[in-house]
Order: sequence, then structure tokens, then C-alpha cells
Amino acid sequence: MLKSTTASLKPAEVEKKWIHIDAEGVVVGRLATFIANRLRGKHRGDYTPHVDCGDYVVVTNVDKVVFTGKKNTDKIYYRHTGHPGGVKQTTPEKVLNGRFPERVLEKAVERMLPKESPLARKQMTHLRLFAGPAHTHEAQSPETIDFKSASPKNTRSV
Repeated sequence: MLKSTTASLKPAEVEKKWIHIDAEGVVVGRLATFIANRLRGKHRGDYTPHVDCGDYVVVTNVDKVVFTGKKNTDKIYYRHTGHPGGVKQTTPEKVLNGRFPERVLEKAVERMLPKESPLARKQMTHLRLFAGPAHTHEAQSPETIDFKSASPKNTRSV
């Protein structure tokens, strides 16, 4: 009788790569999906759900991401202060033009990872977002991925 076993990746066997993505003119949701899959390691053939087998992702020009349709002005982000009646709201346009434009992409990726788990929190630490074209991870020599040209739907003209 034959027994088939599923190969499970062990944390010591994981080889993490560094990748770089230029986000200028890229649609937020499509980029967030790609990043979430890379952080989890779902692009690998030996993907194991309970092991952190994803890559490190460096994203530049995060302040130049775009939304499709009228989401830039009509989409609403809600948060709660913790006090009664403390619901606050903002739009992606205000966040992108504000002090921390990288939060739009950070929250989009965070909401695509498994909810409220220690593994998801650890995987989020492997995401590095920069508002400008320069980043501080040149020493890791990240592999540049041309996300814009992968599909015509990945970009929108402003």
C-alpha cells in the first residue's frame, strides 16, 4: 500500500528573497494583491500556510498610486477612536495628499492577509513602503519586478 505525504516546509529551510516594485501609476488593489501573495509565499511551489515563507517587498513611489473610477474621492475609510461617537472618516485622496501617503497601500495589503494572527503581523514587517523614488535597502540588492507591464490593467492614466 502506498502512502503519499505532503511536503511541509520548515522555517529553517526557507530562503527569502528581496524584491523591489515601482508603484508609480499602478492600481492600488492589483498591487496590494500581488504584494500580499508575495509576503505570504503563495507564489512558491512549496508554500506552507503556517510558515513564514514569503519574500521581503520594497515598494517605492507609493504616493503616486492610483484608483480606478471615482474611488479616489468616493471611497471612505472608517476608523474609531474608542470613545462614544468616535467614528472618523477620510478619503484616499486626503490620505495620499497628507503626511503619510504610504498608509493607503499598507492598509490595503494588511486587509488581504489573514486576520489578527501573529503570522500576519510578522509578514507585515517584511513590507517596506517609501513615498519617494529612493529606498534604504540597496545593500540587499532587491530584484526589480516590472509590475506595470505584467498586464495592461495594472496601470491607469491619471
